[in-house]
Amino acid sequence: MNVAALVSGGVDSSVVVYNLKQQGITPTIFYIMIGMDDSQCPKEEDIEITSYIARKYGCKMEVVNLQKEYFDTVVKYTIQTVEKGLTPNPDIMCNRMIKFGAFNDKWGKDFDLIATGHYCTATEINGKKFLSTAADKVKDQTDFLARITYDQLKKTIFPIGHMPKSEVRQIALQENLPSAKRKDSQGICFLGKINYNDFIRNYLGEKEGDIIELETGKRLGKHKGFWFHTIGQRKGLGLSGGPWFVVKKDIPNNVLYVSQGYDPITQYGTEMDLQDFHFITEDVFGDFSGEKSITFKIRHTPEFTKGWISKHNDVYHVRFEDKLQGVAQGQYGVIYDIDSKLCYGSGVIM
Repeated sequence: MNVAALVSGGVDSSVVVYNLKQQGITPTIFYIMIGMDDSQCPKEEDIEITSYIARKYGCKMEVVNLQKEYFDTVVKYTIQTVEKGLTPNPDIMCNRMIKFGAFNDKWGKDFDLIATGHYCTATEINGKKFLSTAADKVKDQTDFLARITYDQLKKTIFPIGHMPKSEVRQIALQENLPSAKRKDSQGICFLGKINYNDFIRNYLGEKEGDIIELETGKRLGKHKGFWFHTIGQRKGLGLSGGPWFVVKKDIPNNVLYVSQGYDPITQYGTEMDLQDFHFITEDVFGDFSGEKSITFKIRHTPEFTKGWISKHNDVYHVRFEDKLQGVAQGQYGVIYDIDSKLCYGSGVIM
């Protein structure tokens, strides 16, 4: 079996190599460079750790550069989405376009399978492969893979998806891997240590606008551009007498609407419409009338929300069992079966 393993220098992908070796597979290790040149990402340390893993387990290793492809797809998508006043998800785009896309087009095509350190599993039903949730529900990453294609899924294996994070750490400690005690990466990978607002400011600049209380219409202050703020945001508004939450944007007029209190009702939604819906394996719903029971996520969280989905032409309408905070346009609504086992796919919140 000819397997490529994507290794980043973190503990998860390091243990992927260990697991493959335990199965009698010696993978070829690939470290993908995607961060921007000025992002101060710890490339040197990552590559040093990945090189150690390759030597320890007798694997070939190659460092490959996909920085241009990453900028042309993920970074530009992020900037364009923010400029429209929407909420982007760079991680979802990175998996679809880079780790499962550009990498396979250039290098992965020469391998039978590609192994990653994502916390997910795959389930076969009636001869077809479905993306399914991980054993560790807190670490589950199926939502980040909700835009990959079926061809991408068929070629990918998830060697640690059946393991809790604690067991992954324990294996890394037993094997004396340098990544054993490394903290999990946080934030948007291409930014590295660059502040997110500084990054956005570099491309979109600043544009002063009003902050208005939604309920009263009272002007409370100024902001420096709606693109620095997301629905549900609490920090960074610079308002006294809070807490204040961003609950609405008037994009044409560059106005932010906010509500006061620890739990303002205007933060919450009870339904959403999804456009550009993408099924990973197949359209499991087909043409139907009425509603079907599902579970779903609108952000990376261990919790699933119960709901009901209906179809109206090309738009899927989702009604929630519980009110949700911070439902924002541009985010992805990720749809699962009623048992929160199978990840069907995702759509963009309208």
